[in-house]
Amino acid sequence: MDRLAEIADRLTEVSGVVGVCLGGSRARGTHFPSSDFDLGLYYRPPLDTAALRLLAAELTGGPVEVTEPGGWGPWVDGGSWLTVDGHAVDWIYRDLDRVHRVWEQCRAGRFEIGVQPGHPLGVYSHAYVGELALGRILADPGGELQALRQQTRHYPEPLREALIANARWEAPFILAGARKGAARGDAFYAAGCLFRAVGLLVHALHAHARSWVLNEKGAVRAAGELAVAPPDFAARAHALFAALGTTADTLTAALDDADRLTAEVCQELDRADTALT
Repeated sequence: MDRLAEIADRLTEVSGVVGVCLGGSRARGTHFPSSDFDLGLYYRPPLDTAALRLLAAELTGGPVEVTEPGGWGPWVDGGSWLTVDGHAVDWIYRDLDRVHRVWEQCRAGRFEIGVQPGHPLGVYSHAYVGELALGRILADPGGELQALRQQTRHYPEPLREALIANARWEAPFILAGARKGAARGDAFYAAGCLFRAVGLLVHALHAHARSWVLNEKGAVRAAGELAVAPPDFAARAHALFAALGTTADTLTAALDDADRLTAEVCQELDRADTALT
């Protein structure tokens, strides 16, 4: 951690970098020995990427590709993959003004889902807020990250309601649409609809528990551990994909199971809300 703090302090000396936050599994304590160290570089344009390249070369002992903002797509933004002292260290840009805007949208119950390579479910905008809420601030000279992080510890009720409402109508809707493809043996279309439906349920369960979801990885398992989840949610959700097959009969049977799981999630959410009132 001392080495990370040293790197973070060096990064905040780069023009444009406001603060640095450790994210991912390393921040949450769920990492493996081989897990990357994800460093969020919170910046305001213009970002001095030339200085970042010089620092990256110094840390790694050779030239390293460092992107311009937007180099990795509209939501992941950009950064660099480094190997420092034998460890994988990822620099990931986050436009701090954009994070502030997303936070205001969350408080108003609004979110968007962006297309991004490497994210088959899409990037839910509130992941920007969740990253800071769940991260570990390493360098924050002006105190701005800490101030925003304190706010994001309180999950916005309007966002919670919006995510649950979205899942209630869209999950049954997309599963109903999947049956048209299933009848023709279109496994590709049915699988895509099923993946989307399960993702909606995962976000609804996490929202009900006021728990931030950052991406698709491990999200089903994590949802299954929430108190509001139906029994064996994760196992049943994963089994849907194993049972798809390629025939109209197998696809239809999997969608029947998905409909039942969706109904149970909605029932559990209703029951939990009733218990709170």
